Amino acid sequence: MAMKITILGTGTSQGVPVIGCQCPVCLSDDPRDSRLRVSVHIEIEGVHLQIDCGPDFRQQMLRNDISEVDALLITHEHNDHVIGLDDLRPIMFKQRKPVSVHASPRVVEEIRNRFQYAFTPQPYPGAPKFDMFELDGNINIQGVDIAPIDILHGPLPILGYRIENFAYLTDVKTIPTESLEKLRGLDVLVLDALHHRDHHAHLTLREAIDYAHRINAKKTYFTHMSHAMGLHHDVNSMLPANMELCFDGQIMIL
Repeated sequence: MAMKITILGTGTSQGVPVIGCQCPVCLSDDPRDSRLRVSVHIEIEGVHLQIDCGPDFRQQMLRNDISEVDALLITHEHNDHVIGLDDLRPIMFKQRKPVSVHASPRVVEEIRNRFQYAFTPQPYPGAPKFDMFELDGNINIQGVDIAPIDILHGPLPILGYRIENFAYLTDVKTIPTESLEKLRGLDVLVLDALHHRDHHAHLTLREAIDYAHRINAKKTYFTHMSHAMGLHHDVNSMLPANMELCFDGQIMIL
């Protein structure tokens, strides 16, 4: 199946530039150093899949001229991954149906609590409408097979996703052995790499490179980068030949 992957955002929960910061990355005029909150959009055989929906979702969709979402896949419940759900309303109006949202049972419950106004028996006119689905193993959406991948964000169990020979793992600190086995034979891996210093819930760049070697995808791209990662050009020049930093607006065709 032909697949188009659009990297909508590559930044941390603060984004880059960080408000008030005067570091070289935050002051950089290289657009690759400007990072909206992390998410990705996938088009495959006419099916539009969105992974995560953070506070920059509206801007990202407009910037990349995307106006369809057939299903939303959520990695976990942190604000920078779910707080943009209300901005799905224009897409729902355009498509004249709710957007299906797929997440772990814990995250489904959290979304229902955080967006209570969307789930009341008589919501106000114009409220978003979601069809919520609790993930329990692999799913198929309009002919597209999707495999949730169990990973750990510090101690928090969260999900990555594999679609065909593409996998997306953000906010990860640990990949269990059984999940590594599910990542064999990838053409493209997009993997969390926060910065260089140790972090309790995210991979450092060195740790991410080590996992990338173990997974051995044909190409690995790093995402969810803080301003402490350094300048895009400088860091990219030091990476192994089959590894690169992602940048906002990057398009991959598989």
